[in-house]
Amino acid sequence: MVRRERGQRKVVVGRVVSDKMDKTVIVQIERLIHHSEYNKIVRSRTRVKAHDEANQCRVGDKVRLMETRPLSREKRWRVVEIVEKAL
Repeated sequence: MVRRERGQRKVVVGRVVSDKMDKTVIVQIERLIHHSEYNKIVRSRTRVKAHDEANQCRVGDKVRLMETRPLSREKRWRVVEIVEKAL
């Protein structure tokens, strides 16, 4: 689900799949899309790098991301909040 806040910035929710970098996490975003040819609902996954300033996110956490200016070559998202902590 894509929500827009603060002007035209996208807000998405995803799961952290890697936290091995400093101040960066890899988040997998899952969406359901309609396949036009097969008339089925297909699960689509996207992996993005997000900025985690406080290094609080761990693998399995559900996080809310907001689109931001480019922070590095591949980082265009930042962690707004941790929605649900992993067990």
